[in-house]
Amino acid sequence: MVSLADVQAARLRIAPYVRRTPLQAATGLRRALPSGELWLKLEHMQVSGSFKARGALNKLLSLPDEVLRRGVITASGGNHGLAVAYASWLAGVPAYVYLPHNAPASKAEKLRAWGAEVIVTGEVWDDANAAALERSEREGIPYIHPFADPAVIAGQGTLALEVLEDLPQVDTILVAIGGGGLISGVARAAKALKSAVRIIGVEPIGAPTLKASLAADALVVLPEISTRANTLAPRQSAALNFEIIRQEVDEIVLVSDEAMLEAARWLWFELGIAAELSGAAATAALLSGAFVPSGAERICALVCGVGTDGISYS
Repeated sequence: MVSLADVQAARLRIAPYVRRTPLQAATGLRRALPSGELWLKLEHMQVSGSFKARGALNKLLSLPDEVLRRGVITASGGNHGLAVAYASWLAGVPAYVYLPHNAPASKAEKLRAWGAEVIVTGEVWDDANAAALERSEREGIPYIHPFADPAVIAGQGTLALEVLEDLPQVDTILVAIGGGGLISGVARAAKALKSAVRIIGVEPIGAPTLKASLAADALVVLPEISTRANTLAPRQSAALNFEIIRQEVDEIVLVSDEAMLEAARWLWFELGIAAELSGAAATAALLSGAFVPSGAERICALVCGVGTDGISYS
């Protein structure tokens, strides 16, 4: 599937085009941890506004020139689309991004600013994805999957290499889950470097895609989605991600939209970090008690995306 060598190769490939984001200490702040240490990996500072640039670039840069000239196509809740638009802008090729109707209008505006053609269709990501796949097949445009692609997963895993270099003593990494691309890459790379590290996934209560799949020991399709964190809300993951997560992830916990909102406000109040709901999900697991540390752990929570989602920080 995806190996540490794949992640290391991805790091070399994308290095000229992404940022090495900071690891910010949050220990001692109000309500952070009663004991232990909390560190925040600030991927909201990544180019395009989220970790997604890592995976999109690794995939795009692995495509042959004769294929890439046709442009690239994808479906996204917003952040992956922005990453694909950025990557295609660098390559000087067209980008076609399909968004569901639950994606924020601000994401569509940013996509157009990067030069992408935006097509809004379907209620949720799965609907938009079906339309993007159909056009990809019909017109021969290479498709960049937001989570179920080994090159995308390897790109996302480069984030874990930075965390383990900057904080080799880390005990636990908290990772938000949408389709599972980020946690698949992070878990595979981190466990290969430090087998004792715990990987904890965080999903919305209204979109427990991977938690439900693990409980059923098979991929499931959620009958409905009920969360404002639309970038964490596919109805179904994919076999590739499910298998890596089943092997490497220690636990998945669920957080409410209200907990993500409170965590976003906490991040802003304490550190001046403007995180969207999905970006605050990992921190929400800690602040809400969905994840309870066992003693004085060194915890790294990923702040995976910038934005406001209409959040009032006052």
